[in-house]
Order: sequence, then structure tokens, then C-alpha cells
Amino acid sequence: MVQAHVAAVPRGMLIADAWAQLGDGVAPLSNASGRPLARTVKLLLDPLVLRPGLRPQFAGGVIGVEHVDALRGAILDAGPTLTATAAWFRMVKQARRRAGITEGHPQDLYFQRCYELAHLHGDPGTAPDAAQIAAEAVAEVHEERGSVTVDRLRRFVTDPEQVSGLDDLLRQAWERREGDAAVRGQGAGLAEFLETCAVEADERLWKSLAQRRIGTAEAVELDAPGVASGYGLTERDRPARPEIGDRASKRRLPRPFDRSIMERLFAAFTAVFQREAMSDIPALVVAEINRSAAPWQLGEETGRVAMALGRDASAGLDAQTEPGTDANARLLARWRRESYVQRVLRLPAAEVSEETREDVRGVRRAYLRRLWARLHGRELRGEATTAEGMWDLLDGVLRSVIMDQRDRLRRKLERDGASA
Repeated sequence: MVQAHVAAVPRGMLIADAWAQLGDGVAPLSNASGRPLARTVKLLLDPLVLRPGLRPQFAGGVIGVEHVDALRGAILDAGPTLTATAAWFRMVKQARRRAGITEGHPQDLYFQRCYELAHLHGDPGTAPDAAQIAAEAVAEVHEERGSVTVDRLRRFVTDPEQVSGLDDLLRQAWERREGDAAVRGQGAGLAEFLETCAVEADERLWKSLAQRRIGTAEAVELDAPGVASGYGLTERDRPARPEIGDRASKRRLPRPFDRSIMERLFAAFTAVFQREAMSDIPALVVAEINRSAAPWQLGEETGRVAMALGRDASAGLDAQTEPGTDANARLLARWRRESYVQRVLRLPAAEVSEETREDVRGVRRAYLRRLWARLHGRELRGEATTAEGMWDLLDGVLRSVIMDQRDRLRRKLERDGASA
């Protein structure tokens, strides 16, 4: 029971408490300790049950005591649907095994489809044709994903008839790398755009930034020693020409600028989106080779402008500094009010490990890596980066980083406490 004098309660604790009341029926959506999986929160609870975009009182790292019962009630009210979702997920995984499908992560692929099936058909135990429905759902998911597979990509980049030509294209692309030093330092307009984009984006200024190639100009600094590594984009002192590559693992992806061509495309193939526009593997590989040698290693000027804006908007996330623009102030405020961040910053060195402190200090690097990944994915999908959507992108990247780091910080703090 929440005490009256408590002003706020950690969101994760509330979710875990409500989840435990749903019982064993949601076990397929839970981890070994009975809490909802990270993907359950990301793919089901946040977008479909709690919907913090529409109910901002559910969005923070801590929930005001006046909203505690409402958050718990939202999860408990959705209990029957979530239980049915878990049951459908069991059936869909069985259908997947029968179909011999191994590509993609089942939770990423099927969680939201199973939630849809739960709404349409209820519990699969009450549907006489549940097995057929599950098989059709699996087939539909993989039909939507198209015929592009990591195996096809790997076969192409390792084809003996292609290897030499691809290596030559990569060498030539890096020999003619852009470096628009003539306009370096003329980035006027970035701060002006960041002053208003959270409220009303300036479309004319956005177009001017792209036309003047400000993103390209601001990328010149990345070739100076330590700059790109300081932004978390490479482990090297300076960006270097990548390899074509022949293997990739989502769990061991290097920093963005250190990835092979294979790894860059692999990261996009394993994300959840429709890939009709990604069906021409030879064209995709050639385009990625050219992109790797471009400013910010992005092919579109709007994406490069977005990286320059993200660099400036995220300044100070890794240090106690005063904000420079309205967008910068909003991001700093969001990060600094995170309870786990404040706890790490308050604790003396003897009570918190250096690894835990580094997780907090490294948030800006994590932010810029994720911003780059989103812009790179948009380019592969042919999606435009617009002035109107710029603030949602900048703010959404930080929200995503916070969600990932929140649980990790909590675990590290618990481990540090146990060690102490």
C-alpha cells in the first residue's frame, strides 16, 4: 500500500506490482523473476495499454501518488487481454517452429500481432480453429517482412564473383570522401532552430539549413582526433574505412562508424518494419558503401542536419552544464529528473561503482548512437526527416535511451549495494 506522505513511486515498481497480480497466465510475457519482459513493456504495455503519449501522467520514471491507482488499474483492466496475448504467443511460436522459421526475434515479430489476435478472438482455448489462425498469422508476418533476409545479404557480400568489385567500390568511395571544409563554422541557424522546434518548427529555416549543407559542414570535425569517439560513434581515434564483412550479431554490434557494411545492413534487417523498399540487395550494398564514406556516414543532407542538431541539443547530458537552447534545456531537464540518475549523482564514490557512474556519464554518447541508428534506418526505408518531426525525433531518442538505461542502472545500483 502506498503511504500518503510518499510524493511519487518508481514506475517500474508499480508496473511489476500490477503485473504480479495478473498471475501465471502472463508467464510467456514475463522474465524468470516474474516481471514483464523489457519487450513486453516496450511493445505491449507502453504503446497499447498505458499509452503515455496520450496519458503523460504515466510517462515519467516516477509516478505521482495521485496517479498510482490509475496506472495499476490500467494494467489490471487489460489483464484478460494480456493473458490471451500470452496464450496466443505460445501458439504462434509453435506454428513458427512447425514452419521451420528461424529469422527474427519472436517477441519483436509476434507480440503485437498476438495482442491483436487476443482482441479479435479472445483466448485461443475458446477458438476451435486457433492453430490455423496462429499459422496464418506467422505466414502474414513473414510475408509482410518480404523476401530480404540476412542469409541473402551474406551470400551476396561473400560471393567470390562480387568480393573484389565490392572492395574496389569501397576503396574508391573513401578516396573521394566529402569534406566541405569551405563552409565549416558557418552553422548559423542550428541554435535558432533548436530554440523553437519543440513548440513550432521553422520550416523555412530547416530548408535553409539543408540547402546550405550545414549538416555536411558540421561533419568535418569528425575527422579530428577524438571527436567522433567522444560522440560515441567509434572506438577509434578517427573514423576509418570499414570492411565489407561477412557476419554480424545483434548482441555484439560495434559502434556505428566501426560496423562493416554487412553489420550496418544487418542491424536494419533485424528491426521490425516492412521491407518492400529493401528488396534489391545489390543496390542496398552499393548505397551503403557510398553512405559509409559520406558526412556523418549518412546519405541525406536532412539526416546530417539532424545529427548536428542532436549533437547540440544533447550537450551537457554527460556533465553538469547550463542549457544553451530551449531544446537543450528540455532534454537536460528530462534526463536530470530521472530518479536513478539523481541517486547516482548524489551517492559518494564509496557507495557506487565507477561502472555505474560511467553509465550516467555516457548517456550523451548513447543518445547520439541511437539518433544515428534511427536516421540510418529512415534512409534505408526511404522515410523523410522533416522539420515538423524533428523535436519528436530528438525527444523520442532520449526517452528510448532512458527506458533502456533505467533498468540497467537499477540493477547496477542493487549490485553495488549488495557488494557494499
